[in-house]
Amino acid sequence: MYKPKDTQERILHRFKIASGHLKKVIEMIEKDDYCIDIIHQSQAVQKALEEANNLILENHLKTCASDAIRGGRQEEAVAEVMNVFKRKNS
Repeated sequence: MYKPKDTQERILHRFKIASGHLKKVIEMIEKDDYCIDIIHQSQAVQKALEEANNLILENHLKTCASDAIRGGRQEEAVAEVMNVFKRKNS
């Protein structure tokens, strides 16, 4: 089984999984597959994207945000991350 090594590779792997699921959704729609089956496959796309986003956010917090906080830009770093969640919920 394929085991990604670094963060970038893990993120890319997640997006490739999402891409594969999305291609399957498109094929299923073109074949007029059962709606519930299409929804399940679409949920797999969304889950893979969510996992990729979580990896990206984790990496951002460990690197960019940490650097900004150490550099005295705490408010900016926190606001940036909070905006991600505000956009997600709107």
